[in-house]
Amino acid sequence: MNLIELLTWRYASKKMDPSRAVPQDKVDRIIEAARLAPTSSGLQPFEIISVTNPEVRARIREIAWNQAQITDGSHLLVFAAWDNYTADRINHMFDLTNEVRGSRNEGWENYRQQLLNTYPQRPEEVNFQHAARQAYIAFSAAVIAAAEEKVDATPMEGFDPAKLDEILGLRARGLRSAVILPLGYRQAEGDWLVNLTKVRRPLDQFVTEVR
Repeated sequence: MNLIELLTWRYASKKMDPSRAVPQDKVDRIIEAARLAPTSSGLQPFEIISVTNPEVRARIREIAWNQAQITDGSHLLVFAAWDNYTADRINHMFDLTNEVRGSRNEGWENYRQQLLNTYPQRPEEVNFQHAARQAYIAFSAAVIAAAEEKVDATPMEGFDPAKLDEILGLRARGLRSAVILPLGYRQAEGDWLVNLTKVRRPLDQFVTEVR
């Protein structure tokens, strides 16, 4: 199947088969796709927490509108954004870039200073929202990668972020939950959405061309 066929195949599974676990190599490739996703200034201002512990996922389900995919799937990916941009975090990524590339570039260092003079001075909530938008880019890459692996992935914003942060101890790590992604395999029986036609607006209602 090509990419468009895979994206047509995928949908937000409403019922996952608890007897089928996603092989770890597939999960690894899905996470790697998210890791390789683009982010603003290359800062990667988020982390992914992969939750397989059944008891922890059961607790998360309780604060996520009792959505069964959280426990019926085998993995739950939590995309957690930085709670703020700090000089240490910015410098770490710039230093890492210099280390990996084995060189220092004057223009790159000037850009580092521009960010240091801007980001840490902004309100914390502004910075978190910016970081969360970067997490969503990686989240989208994970959803597409899951389709390529023929793994079902159900995007979820329906959860209590503060309570999820508490369950996973995210605030102590300078993180806040942004969006979650259960991974598993669809179970047709009991899934009202499985056989319904995918509905998207036609192109002429979706795309405006400016020539």
